Amino acid sequence: MYQLEEKIWFWTLIIIPVIILLFLVLQFWKYKAQNKFADAPLLKRLSPNRSIFKAILKVIVLSLAFLCLTIALVNPKIGTKLETVKREGVDIVFAIDVSKSMLAEDIAPNRLEKSKQLVTQIINNLASDRVGIIAYAGRAFPQLPITTDYASAKMFLQSMNTDMLSSQGTAINEAIKLAKTYFDNEEQTNRVLIIISDGEDHSEEAAAVAEQAHDEEGIRIFTIGVGDVKGGPIPEKRNGIVLNYKKDSQGETVITKLNEETLKSIATEANGAYINGKNTANVVENIRDILNTMDKTEFEAKQFADFKDQFQWFLGFGIFFLLLDIFLLERKTAWLKKLNLFNENF
Repeated sequence: MYQLEEKIWFWTLIIIPVIILLFLVLQFWKYKAQNKFADAPLLKRLSPNRSIFKAILKVIVLSLAFLCLTIALVNPKIGTKLETVKREGVDIVFAIDVSKSMLAEDIAPNRLEKSKQLVTQIINNLASDRVGIIAYAGRAFPQLPITTDYASAKMFLQSMNTDMLSSQGTAINEAIKLAKTYFDNEEQTNRVLIIISDGEDHSEEAAAVAEQAHDEEGIRIFTIGVGDVKGGPIPEKRNGIVLNYKKDSQGETVITKLNEETLKSIATEANGAYINGKNTANVVENIRDILNTMDKTEFEAKQFADFKDQFQWFLGFGIFFLLLDIFLLERKTAWLKKLNLFNENF
């Protein structure tokens, strides 16, 4: 396992293509200038020790030096030991609606992006709870199994979009059924499912399935509504530009509305609560208060420990390449003539 401490330094890698570009421009200028002065055979007689291959080698060495120094600044760290630690927490599964209605912009920037922001902030405020992610539209899809790796959870979360599932609709009942398979610990007393949706469920099974999940599996379901009860159209975009709005079979613009009643009904049947997702801080505070009142179950988790800095290796190589660049002249040297590494005609 590795960590990158200062990723912002990766921007300095822009120097490498700049170096290569400047080298090519310089070589082109030299070629044009020399052609004005004399032809190629005469230039070779006048400058017999000039080596274009060593000039290219200098650029490569200088680029490698900057690459190594950049990685040294980023300071990669490697976990040297895998430890099993005891943690206490709650198992939380996030079921995120990725149907096309989640593209409506009645809540900024749109319903889906708002959902991602809410889940990200909730995860940022967790301590030692385990999390899992489900994506659903017309059917449910397992996005991330139960894990304590919050970084991976946020990475998978950001990759979610409305095109990941071909079947459209909002089948909340399918998400609840899939969530039941996520909780693998029979002794886990606190199982939480958080559904983030606009509530436009086109089936009537959701409330019944939620009640069944609570009675049989002990899953408490909390719902977060994203959108506006007044609703909004669903934009159809290309390259970030709105081309049109989704229309129904009669050619009328579809207006999708936040259905709070469906979400409240699901939460009530599963001993949970409904939270309006408009205010992120309010949502995070509510979820934190709910989790704090729950009993924590102890479980084992493996994690890397003793992360050690590795920048010194890259710093050493960077200095080595810089020194090599200093001593690597653009002239043919005696020892290089003997080796003839570049198959040059002397």
